[in-house]
Order: sequence, then C-alpha cells, then structure tokens
Amino acid sequence: MPGDTAPHILVVDDHREIRDGLRRYLGREGLRVSLASDAADAREAVGGHAIDLVVLDIMMPGEDGLSLCRYLREHLNLPVILLTAKDEETDRIIGLEVGADDYLAKPFNPRELLARIRSVLRRTNQLPPQRTQAGGRYARFGDWRLDAGRREVAHPDGRVVSLSDSEYRLLTTFLTYPQTVLTRDQLLDLVHGRKAEAFERSVDILVSRLRRKVEPDPKRPRLIQTCRGGGYQFAETVTWA
Repeated sequence: MPGDTAPHILVVDDHREIRDGLRRYLGREGLRVSLASDAADAREAVGGHAIDLVVLDIMMPGEDGLSLCRYLREHLNLPVILLTAKDEETDRIIGLEVGADDYLAKPFNPRELLARIRSVLRRTNQLPPQRTQAGGRYARFGDWRLDAGRREVAHPDGRVVSLSDSEYRLLTTFLTYPQTVLTRDQLLDLVHGRKAEAFERSVDILVSRLRRKVEPDPKRPRLIQTCRGGGYQFAETVTWA
C-alpha cells in the first residue's frame, strides 16, 4: 500500500473501467489514487483532500474537462494531465490554453501516463512554496484589485483593464508567488504547461504586455521587476479575499 507521503493523484473519468484500472495500476506503482466520475465529484474531492495532480478526461457528461481544468488551474493551481478520446490538434491546443500541463490521447499505455505523471510532479516540486493562498475571487496589490470572476483589474481612479487568458494566468501566478524570484522556465510551467518549452521569449513578451496594463510607467516597472540572472519578481504585497 502507498504511504501517506506518496503523491496523491485524482483520476476523473466517466468510464468506470478506466478509473478502476488506473487505480490498480498507479497504486501498484506507489501512488495514492482517488477517483471521480464527473466534474462535480472532482470538485468535492479537491475540496476535501490534498491532491498533488489531476488526470482529467476531456469528454464527460455535464461540465466538460476543459472547463474543470480551467477552474483547477486558476483557483487551486493544481497540475493537470488531460485525457482525450481524439488525437486532434484542436483538443491539444485548447487544453494547453486553459492551463493543462500535459495531454495523452486514448487509448493509452498506463506506463506512459505514469511517466508523464512523474515528469509533471518533478517540475512542479521544483517550484518555490506559494507565498499566498490563491483561490478567492478578489486579490489586492498596490492600488489595483483583481476580479478573478471577470478576469479584469480595476484601479481606484476608475480604470478597468480586461486581461487575455495568458495575461490572466501570468498575473495570478505572480499574485500566488509575490516577492519570489521566478525563472522563465518556472513561469512557462506555471502559465503555459510543458508544451510551451519552445517559446521562452513568449514569457518576456507576455510580461511586457502585462506591464503596459498595470504599471504606472512600464519603462520603469515597479510591480513586475526583472531579476539579474533571468527571471521576474512581483514586488508588491498581495491579499486575497
């Protein structure tokens, strides 16, 4: 039996044979496994247990896996590996855009899924500890307030700025790790997942876009500071509610 310190994996799939098969296989490989048959069960599971990674089927009745993946990444910052019945580029792109760390097309070899689980856990375990507990609807930093429901930031002077998906994920990453130096690789993992490895400069471009929206003077950034040696630090204090 896996010990209490073993990584805890949540498998979310509406096919019972897949859930039960993965529980047996991953359990034999030393992982703790919980199961959920739909998004509602999954939300209850992550609310009641310390989950380290979610294996999530895209095609489910009711709320689909893409919607649940977005919630898990934005509110709980949990690593997600998507399972899809169709090996189509559109599924992969949408999944990565909503924050999945990896994907695997059905039918798949459980050994390959295990390898991907271990790879994602290695990367996420190398991240610094979170400095704030994200998950509320509102976050305050400096003169700004983020409304996570609307994906916009508001300033007391009346300015309201809408954020793209990537800008929103980058900002919430900074708000989860304030006053912490994050390398470009760490930001890539947190914002885009593993498939963004080839786009290192996308981090610099995205930071520049976000600075233009929230910095009083983007050429002399006060909130998002560039760090010597490569990386960025969000310098402001953050509170969530």
